[in-house]
Amino acid sequence: MGRGDKKTAKGKRCQGSYGKSRNKSKIKARVKASARPKAAPAAQEPKTEATA
Repeated sequence: MGRGDKKTAKGKRCQGSYGKSRNKSKIKARVKASARPKAAPAAQEPKTEATA
């Protein structure tokens, strides 16, 4: 299980091929999602504790 193994992602990267363990469409989707700018988190109001 390493560089010469055609069934693993590492082997596919070494050979420069794509397939079930290294799906081109999933790789493109992941890269596209990470390239999107992330929205700044909205400022949250402090929570108040209700006493009963």
